[in-house]
Amino acid sequence: MSPILVQPVIMAGGSGTRLWPLSRAQYPKQFLVLHGNRSLFQQAAARLAGLATAGIEVAAACVVGNEEHRFLVLDQLRDVKGMRDPAVLLEPAGRNTAPAMTLAALHATAGGQDPVLVVTPADQTVTDEAAFAQAVREAVRIAAQGAFVILGVTPDRPETGFGYIRTGAARADAGGLGVAQFVEKPDRATAERYLAEGGYYWNSGMFVVRASLWLNALAQFRPDILAATRASWDERTTDASFVRPGKAAFEAIPSESVDYAVMEKCPGSDAFDIRMVPLSAGWSDLGAWDAVWQVTPKDEQGNACAGDTFVRDSRGTLVHATSRLVGVVGVENLVVVETADAVLVADRSRSQEVKHIVAHLDTEGRSEHTLHRQVHRPWGWYDSIDSGSRFQVKRIMVKPGASLSLQKHHHRAEHWIVVCGTAEVTVGDKVTLITENQSTYIPVGELHRLANPGKVPLEIIEVQSGSYLGEDDIVRYEDTYGRTR
Repeated sequence: MSPILVQPVIMAGGSGTRLWPLSRAQYPKQFLVLHGNRSLFQQAAARLAGLATAGIEVAAACVVGNEEHRFLVLDQLRDVKGMRDPAVLLEPAGRNTAPAMTLAALHATAGGQDPVLVVTPADQTVTDEAAFAQAVREAVRIAAQGAFVILGVTPDRPETGFGYIRTGAARADAGGLGVAQFVEKPDRATAERYLAEGGYYWNSGMFVVRASLWLNALAQFRPDILAATRASWDERTTDASFVRPGKAAFEAIPSESVDYAVMEKCPGSDAFDIRMVPLSAGWSDLGAWDAVWQVTPKDEQGNACAGDTFVRDSRGTLVHATSRLVGVVGVENLVVVETADAVLVADRSRSQEVKHIVAHLDTEGRSEHTLHRQVHRPWGWYDSIDSGSRFQVKRIMVKPGASLSLQKHHHRAEHWIVVCGTAEVTVGDKVTLITENQSTYIPVGELHRLANPGKVPLEIIEVQSGSYLGEDDIVRYEDTYGRTR
């Protein structure tokens, strides 16, 4: 018998607003390392790659993500052990999970195969990877026989932040539990009743289904989404690293979740068999800081700390420091999160409300919800150290072998001082090498480029001066990363 072919699908397009200020629009929570040494996205990729076993073959991953995060996706996947070249499908606009899953299904069937899709968000975590693999493999075997399968998390508390799945009888014929109903996020009393009655599971948002079955179900329940997504897919362009669906057609797709578009319509349907496999693997969607506190190791007083922290006479508190010492004394059940440009202090039980701060920052036209002070780029990163009305100071790191675009500025001059490594500097038609403690000057309007020809990271201090210092004062002429278009 041929092995079941599995297509891992990682949904990486979320924004993670409730984990501000660590999560930002340009560097959302799925790319953060919240504990251990791997980001949530890397954990998801490694979990799915590890599903291969006797009778199950795993294809290269398919990642559906945001155009603006494309280089983060590639950088982080390079650090996942054993990861083959993924297919990275770039959404030109946010249209929720149903169109994203449809793109993955169209990709999976483009070569004439019909694999089992194992679809997971990129921003979840599990503590028991063996139990996770066992549950997903069971779901794969059930899905290969023609059923929809959803992973339902065994609840351990009356949680009001998740949707629930009400199950029916066990399916002795082919495995799993029957799904009687999907229910919305309950109030506290209802959640307590669900826990007491049993038979209710948290909806993990992880789906296992043959690609063709997903497309058939969407054709029945939401043919408008299928037609619009297919039109966008047919207009796709492909380069060495990315697949880009047609932009205008994609923006015309109705925005809808997998649950609303299809899954909630399946229970009781004669056309589609939907089942649930229980998952007891220390799962969390890390939807807010309280969830981060729950999965983080704690001291005897229930405090969870990361970074340079000092905690005294405090209980049940999360303290996360990224750039300096943070001390707390005599507090209970708080969240304290420090970054270089913002600090959050919140009651832990109200951490879901952090999203309102992000909405306010957006309304006010501020940048703290979008960018960190340290901004990642495909060639490395820059950190805005200081600024005034006519100057700005940045610390810049360029990866070995990487280079910035060939560019110029209309309103600013730049001084570069090398503090580590070797810089290849292009100014006009002159190319020079400068090393530690050496510097160079780029006049206003001069064509220039910075590159790292060495084998160690290059770090420079850049001092900008001029009448306008915005990032949009960059005219690119050549760029390794395709950013001239």
